[in-house]
Amino acid sequence: MRKNEICCDCGAIHEENISYVRKAISSDDQLNAMSKLFKVFGDGTRINILAALNCHEMCVCDLAVLMDMTKSAVSHQLKVLRDNNLVKFEKKGKHAYYSLADDHVKEILDVALEHINE
Repeated sequence: MRKNEICCDCGAIHEENISYVRKAISSDDQLNAMSKLFKVFGDGTRINILAALNCHEMCVCDLAVLMDMTKSAVSHQLKVLRDNNLVKFEKKGKHAYYSLADDHVKEILDVALEHINE
């Protein structure tokens, strides 16, 4: 549906609200990017990885043991999280240690947990 299409058979009741929202709402590109981000968060395995990294940085091997998954499967999920700027890694010797990309990711996780615990 396009923004200017009317989806019901009545006219606008509060035109000032419609005008305000049209100016204030995020662009379609931004909303699509948010939708993509929430899809990444919508996977249980990725949420478990993010929850673990919200507690402490971890290497792939330790994440695999924690998650009871193969290193390959964990690495695949970490790539999705990296591609969406949700995690970062640092090489230390032969191992890559993963952590949350920034405080925004921690905040999203913390707010989501607070919301479901209400």
